[in-house]
Amino acid sequence: MNRQKNSNQFQCMARQRSIFSFFLVLLATFLISCGGPSVTVAPPTYTATQLERIQAYVPEIQAVRDRSQELKSLIQKGDWINVRNFIHGPITEARLNLTYVTPNLLPKDQPAARKITRDLFNDLVKLDKATSAGNPQVALSNSQAAFADIDKFLDLLPKTEES
Repeated sequence: MNRQKNSNQFQCMARQRSIFSFFLVLLATFLISCGGPSVTVAPPTYTATQLERIQAYVPEIQAVRDRSQELKSLIQKGDWINVRNFIHGPITEARLNLTYVTPNLLPKDQPAARKITRDLFNDLVKLDKATSAGNPQVALSNSQAAFADIDKFLDLLPKTEES
């Protein structure tokens, strides 16, 4: 009988040890997961070179943006030759500048910048077609869309002390 009693006590203690071990493992896992060294990754930032490259193009892009009323006036007058000159000159150059700036943006902003540049190109094609057809309403609408695209692109650019 003593042997059976000792055997039951041993089984009970073994069970208690396994439950106790289980809780110790849970506690250790929890503490390790919560108390480990925290590795924080700094958000991507612009290098001085990237900022310099971007800022080299901003004044030219902004100068074209500031001429939106000039294009609107040309369209309203029906001066289609000068409208086409404006489309194929300053605005197309601004679009090229957008493509030069895009690779210098943060990786998360580059897809949006490429989409805006494509949208600007499409708006310029529509504007050119409206100009060829002599349609002032469509031309005005597409010129406003083109300048809105430029505004969206400028909003993606990093803000500096100068801007």
